[in-house]
Amino acid sequence: MNTKPSSESQIITIDVLKADDLLRNSKYRYLDVRTEEEFNKGHVDFGDVLNIPNMFNTPEGRVKNPNFMEQVQQVCTKDDHLIVGCQSGVRSVYATVDLLDAGFKHVYNMGGGFLAWVQNGLPVAVVTGDTKTEFPSPTSPLPANN
Repeated sequence: MNTKPSSESQIITIDVLKADDLLRNSKYRYLDVRTEEEFNKGHVDFGDVLNIPNMFNTPEGRVKNPNFMEQVQQVCTKDDHLIVGCQSGVRSVYATVDLLDAGFKHVYNMGGGFLAWVQNGLPVAVVTGDTKTEFPSPTSPLPANN
């Protein structure tokens, strides 16, 4: 009998408010595992956001990105602190399992994904062409006029 816990039991899911706090006040980075198209339409607005799709949309449906771990390991170490998110919180669970199975030690899954982030009025950025447009949260202070 195998008594070793599976990665699934090791997944820690945090809500978007906790994710926002960790991204603002600690060394966590946000890993968005949605497609590039989804990411460009709007994503969590933090300077060090990574976009590495865990799955791709094809005419046959979604397929796993065979290079996901290789791409993550090109920009992250197994000791990096990561918060993994997607659109609604499903793909990020799969990505979190992959990361834990590969030996990443400090990984949180963001429950509810980008949809919950937006619903909570947290800061969003949209990529248009080669520029990023930021949309501050409704609770952010307005910039001072100098």
